[in-house]
This record gives sequence, structure tokens and C-alpha cells, in this order.
Amino acid sequence: MDLNERQRSFEAAARYVLEFSGNSAQNKLLGVSNSAKVIEGGLQLGVANLNAFSEQADQLLLICVIRFPPEDEVYFALQIREGLPALRQRLADMKRIGAASRSAEEAEPVEATVVPAGLFGQTVSHAEMYVAPGPLTYSNRNNLVAIYLNSDGLLYLRNKGFWDTLKMDLSIAAPAVVVDRVVFAVYPPEASARRSLLTREFIGYLARFVGPEKVQEVRVWPDTRALQPDMQRLPRTLSIDRILADVRSQGGYYPDRLVARYHAALNFQDHKHFVILAGISGTGKTKLALDYARAVHGVEGKDAEDPLLIVCPVRPDWTDPSGLLGYHDVLSGRYIVPPFLEALLLATAYPDAPVFVILDEMNLARVEYYLADVLSALESGAPLRLHQAGVPIQGSTGVEVPSSLTLPSNLFITGTINIDETTNALSDKVLDRAMLIDMSEVDLEGFLEQQASRLELAIAVQESRPLLLTVHGALAQHRMHFGYRTAAEFLRYLSFALPVTRQPATELLDDLLVQKVLIRLQGGEGQRSLLSTLKHHLAALPRSSDLLNRLESELNEYGSFQASR
Repeated sequence: MDLNERQRSFEAAARYVLEFSGNSAQNKLLGVSNSAKVIEGGLQLGVANLNAFSEQADQLLLICVIRFPPEDEVYFALQIREGLPALRQRLADMKRIGAASRSAEEAEPVEATVVPAGLFGQTVSHAEMYVAPGPLTYSNRNNLVAIYLNSDGLLYLRNKGFWDTLKMDLSIAAPAVVVDRVVFAVYPPEASARRSLLTREFIGYLARFVGPEKVQEVRVWPDTRALQPDMQRLPRTLSIDRILADVRSQGGYYPDRLVARYHAALNFQDHKHFVILAGISGTGKTKLALDYARAVHGVEGKDAEDPLLIVCPVRPDWTDPSGLLGYHDVLSGRYIVPPFLEALLLATAYPDAPVFVILDEMNLARVEYYLADVLSALESGAPLRLHQAGVPIQGSTGVEVPSSLTLPSNLFITGTINIDETTNALSDKVLDRAMLIDMSEVDLEGFLEQQASRLELAIAVQESRPLLLTVHGALAQHRMHFGYRTAAEFLRYLSFALPVTRQPATELLDDLLVQKVLIRLQGGEGQRSLLSTLKHHLAALPRSSDLLNRLESELNEYGSFQASR
């Protein structure tokens, strides 16, 4: 679609929405050199020819455009209806004063040049270009009316010269003109993290001037990459029954109450969504967060892409916020955009859609070191400072990264933590700002029932169920039990090995226990009773018995034991 087609399409949409009639008037400020510009204190909308503005017009539409790199265009139309009397008075006053001073102006020789706005190729004198604030001079014609939108939401006009700032006493340009409505459209229509964030900031800037209730977006051009409607549903608008059903369809196993708790913890506040899922390894913490996000977005099939779901693995060497928020690489001149910042940019670009980011194994590093800025922004609502440059910097993903960003309310953050000796404890500062859900409790019996419904695993479940439940129960009494991932891999191994190796099921179970379950055993005198219990239950399994006897000998000799050393 070429430039002229875009302009005509927006003009038609604006006229329709703003009820343009045969008695209405409009002025198009769409030229390359006559487009809107941000100046100190407001906007210069452009230069309009209002010399023949009709006294009978029931409204005036000003069709404007402003462009942002690399390719964004914001088309917007201002409707003047209630302010028509003030507009007519201002036009008449300017023309009257200009006519009275015409003789003096003509007596002064001036050098002509092309008008800065380039409108219609008309000429004005150097004296009529940008001037410092002060008394105004006027023309006797209203064919070059510079129109300004001030931060007070009112329009101010002059028909000779230009302002480069609106931070002055504008009563010299009274009466001001009220704006009734503003409609806008953004081209290209495909919102993404690659869109210049200046575009959305400008729309917010416009809304702050005239009032958000007066600003309306219109859909003019088809969005070839538009989000599906399901992806724009906020989680709190969905029933818990719908979420439970969709989570189950993703294939994970979670007690219904756990999913309901997670849903409530993520959504009970409007502005902050931060949940930590804690527990032993393999209980499905990351998978729950993934399945929930895909259920909310209506993504079906484990291989289907969810563009608004990002996993951010935490590294043990993170000691500052750069792992989350990126940094300015001075050698390349680009801003390095890590996954978390990508999610933040996505949430900013898609303000009406929930964006989920998962901080996986977030306590591998000290959380306070790398998450402090985000935690502060969650509570205070203050912007996150990304860099010190005055203009956006091109990011490593092609996005323009602004100097600061506010955490949007449609960003849903989930952290997962494993509770073991290889991780760092969470401080009260972190716990105060998040909802923590412990997923250490494992419903192994329910999980095995679910797996038994799968034809390829039915025999494996039948052969291993009594042994798995017995060993799991003994381990659970000492908080050393295993999670769903271990059980799932146990079953898949057994299902594969039974027909391939042709070993008896008892031998395979013995091998699996040593390789997958008992190998994690460690402890001291407090776990002596555990070793005794396991020796009793596994006496018929030679490899398991040998390992348990070795661990018991270590305990007797050294006061502790560890199967993996």
C-alpha cells in the first residue's frame, strides 16, 4: 500500500467515525514537510489554509501525521465542533489585525524565501520564520495558519511566523480552541516489539493533552500478523473451569487446587503479577507456568508457537540487572536485549494482551543482585532505567530500546526455584513482593493413574506402581521424595526397555531404582532410619540392596553418606 492510499484510507475512516457531512470542512496536514512536529510544551500540527473557511461549517477536521523511525506513521484527526465559535473569532481577529498593519509591512523591503513548512510553495519573509515568544504580528490572510496543540489540550493559532516553544503566556493568542475528539491509526498495523516505542509514547502524550476519553483508535488497515482473539484475553476474564480444562489438555498433571491457587496468585492484583513456584526438582513448576500461559492464549499442541510466552533461564553468574535488562554494548553501538527485556518490550507493544515471562531456576543466582531494579519498579511503578542516551538505541534483536521503560500491567512474571543445597535462599525483600506457592507435595498415585490411561505406558505403570509408591512414601517421610519428571522418565524407560532388552521386569526395576532414584540419596544420622526402611522394602533387588549397604557403611564410618560420590 503506497503513501497516497494510506492517507486516503485514514481520511475516509476518520470522516466516517467523526460523522463528516456535506456541511463539514477539513484540512489535510499530511505533506512530508508539513507533518506534525513535537516542540517544547506541545505539538505543531502543521500549517493550514483556512482563508476560505466556511461560516456554515458544522465542524472542522484536521488530518495530521507524524512519523517515527524506522517505519511507523501515526495518523490522527482532530475534530473541532464545540470550539468553532472560538476558531472563527481567532481567524477573524488575526485577519483584522493583519489588515490594519499591512501598510507598514509592505513598506519594509524583505527578502523572500520558501516557507519552512513547504506548504503550497508559497513564500514568506525571513522575518516571518520562527520567532522568540513575544508580541505577535499578523497577516491579512489566513492561508498560512500555524496550528499548535498545547499541553493544556487547547489549540492556539497564528497566521504569520512560527513558535518553537509553547512554554509562554499564550493569552496573546487567545481565544484558544477546544478539541472535541481525536481518532488515530498506526501504520504499519502489525504491533511488535520491533515497533518504535516512541509511537506508543506519542499516543499517550496526545491522550494526556486532550484527555484519554477523547482519544479513539480506529482500525484502518488489515493486520496481517494480528494476534488471534484468544491471545488478547486477560487471565482474570476466564473462568477457572475453562483454565483447568485447557491446562489438562496440555498434558501436565497438577491437582486442580494447585492450578486454582496459581491462577488466583497471578491475577488478584491489577497492576502486579509476580508468583514464585517453589519445590523439589521435577514437580512440574516450569511446565505449570508454560501450560497455564498456553491455556490462557488458547495455544493447542505442544509444538505450536506462543509468541507472547518467553522463558528466561537464570545463570549462576548473574550479579547485576544486565542479565535481565540488558546493556549497551559500546563496541557494537547496540543494546543487548536478553529474553526478559524482550518480554517487557512485547508487553509494551501489545498492551491489550497478556505476556508471560518465566524466570527459570531463579535462585541459581542471588535474586537480590539481579532482580532488585525490577522488584523496586513492581512496587513503586517507577520506570526502569536502561541506558543514559537521550534517544532510543538499536537493540540486538532489531528493536529500538528507549532509555527507560515502565513495567506494564499486562506482564505476568513467574519464577521457579528448586530448594536444595545448590541454590540460594530468598530474602524477605523478595518474598514480600511475590506470592510463593510450594509445589513439593507430589500426588504420585494420581499421576500414575493418569499415565496408565496412555496405551504405551499401561504395562510399565502396572509393573512399577507398587514399588514406586512404596519407595516414594519412604522418601517422602524425610522430604527426599522425587517429582513427576523422575516418575515419568522411570515409566518411559521401563516401557522402552521391556520389549527391547527382554530382561525381566524385576531386573529393570532394580536398575532403574539405582540409576534414577537411589543415586540421589545423601544425609546423615537423621536418615539412618530411611536406609533401614529402604533395605527392608528392597531386599529382593540385589543392585539396590548393594547400594544401600554401601551407604549404611559410609554412615557408620564417616557419619554421613552420599550415593553419587
